[in-house]
Amino acid sequence: MRPVRGQIRFAMFLASLSALASLLALGALAWVVHELFARPGEWPWHGLAAATALTVAAYTLRLLAFNQSHYAAFRLETILRTRLSEHLARVPLGWAQQMGSGALAKIMQDDVRALHVFVADSTPLYARAYVAPLATFVALWLLDWRLALAATAVLVFGFIVLGLAMRDSTELMRQYNEARERVSAAVVEFVQAMPVVRTFDSGNDTFGRYQRALEGYLEMVTRWYRQAGFASRFSLAILNPMPTLAVLLWLGAWLVWRDALAPATWLAVLLIGSGMAESMLPLMSLKHLVNKTGISIRRIHEVLATPPMPVPDAASARRPADAGVRFEAVSFRYTKDGPEVLREVSFSAPPGSVTALVGPSGAGKTTVARLIPRFWDVTAGRILVGGVDVRGMAPETLMTQVAFVFQDTFLFSDSIADNIRLGRPDAPLEDVIAAAQAAQAHDFIMALPQGYDTPAGERGIFLSGGQRQRITIARAILQNRPILVLDEATAFADPENEAALVAALSNLMRGKTVLMVAHRLSTIRDADQILVFDQGRLAEAGRHDELLARHDVYARLWGNYEKAQHWALGGTASADTARVPEGTAP
Repeated sequence: MRPVRGQIRFAMFLASLSALASLLALGALAWVVHELFARPGEWPWHGLAAATALTVAAYTLRLLAFNQSHYAAFRLETILRTRLSEHLARVPLGWAQQMGSGALAKIMQDDVRALHVFVADSTPLYARAYVAPLATFVALWLLDWRLALAATAVLVFGFIVLGLAMRDSTELMRQYNEARERVSAAVVEFVQAMPVVRTFDSGNDTFGRYQRALEGYLEMVTRWYRQAGFASRFSLAILNPMPTLAVLLWLGAWLVWRDALAPATWLAVLLIGSGMAESMLPLMSLKHLVNKTGISIRRIHEVLATPPMPVPDAASARRPADAGVRFEAVSFRYTKDGPEVLREVSFSAPPGSVTALVGPSGAGKTTVARLIPRFWDVTAGRILVGGVDVRGMAPETLMTQVAFVFQDTFLFSDSIADNIRLGRPDAPLEDVIAAAQAAQAHDFIMALPQGYDTPAGERGIFLSGGQRQRITIARAILQNRPILVLDEATAFADPENEAALVAALSNLMRGKTVLMVAHRLSTIRDADQILVFDQGRLAEAGRHDELLARHDVYARLWGNYEKAQHWALGGTASADTARVPEGTAP
């Protein structure tokens, strides 16, 4: 709360003044009653006016305090979200992907909002909860020390009972929040997986996880209630104003009956004494709010404590000489104690060449592609772009060198034109149309209701997979960067879209240094070099015919690929035809 601490302290000061004004208003009313007893024929206008003015001041100051705390809370939200966004822009992109968009969204939205609730609502209550009892105790002590001690004894007893109710509350609160989060996660999983659930298990297995999460939540809440139920209810009964007033009423009446206390003083004590207990109840809800907010604060701190990706200063940053890419004894692991994903990988991709990365699933192909733009930093070795270590370039310089087309496309809920302009927001419409034409996307865009102004929908939901892919290719063409990384760009394309995608990619690849990850080996037969990865190592390198002649990993992959291409329903067909055995339904 450091950025808004001054504003919060001002809000707490106003709340303290409000509590004092409320107490003085009650004192003024007590004085009015005293004057009525002392001078029955005179109406105490001055006392009534003072009580009215103090009551208005108390409410006004309280509103001002909450205004200040809410303004501070909104400022803090803006500051924290800005700081989180700026920090996430500096951490390795791979870390953010590993963390997951759902978890990061929860931190930036829900956890920051939890701090808003804490700052906006609790800080004025904190001031009131501490100032009002203390001021009330002082006032009661000045009026009659015996009644002051009696009221204090009631509250002390209430807090002893409350302490019994709140034992182990920190651990129970942690378990309670974990149980709630498990229920929330199960709900989200069940809703998001609805198509798969209905297709495969009718919800039995997935709904079972949700049911178990609910049962765990119920068990936790029931256990907490049984452990703290009676003590908690009893403490609430003691700490509300009625027991304190009852003690002050009976003790005061006894003292008045014995002529040991003036009736007017007794009445003043009854009016003021309620403020002492009334201020205790917010403290209990505040403790719950503080514990809940502490969990959110820890998650925010975990993100902000993630070390940013080291970048060179402007004076030492270098620029690449060309579009060549070189790996020198590169090893990589995702975590310090995790297994090595890449081991001493070395290769060179000359400017303007096409390099294909192939291998079994999990061999490290995609990791190689994503190390080039520094989604992660290598564990050992180095990666050179244009003869410069990527860690020695400014991030914006590196990004101007590399364009990407991944199998997982992402479009913003914006117009088609603005999605293509991503990275070049000032590009004229003529350049956008030219890029779309080169990406084989112009015709289907013009068939849309609003052409290039048609909204793509959230994550491009209004477009097919092939159409989204061609939009991302048009985006890369418009950026016109010298190095192009393709990660299974046609993996999910149907035959009709694949022809358009291949034509679009041909236009995109022209004159660039291309590194492409591919499972469809027919698309990389003419590559300048093929790098074959196996279990994190570079097993082979060469052209298609050379690698086939070695009868090693690539030859095995090619053989499996051909078998898959010639597969037919009911058995394996020849290379020329795909038979369906007689009597087999097509």
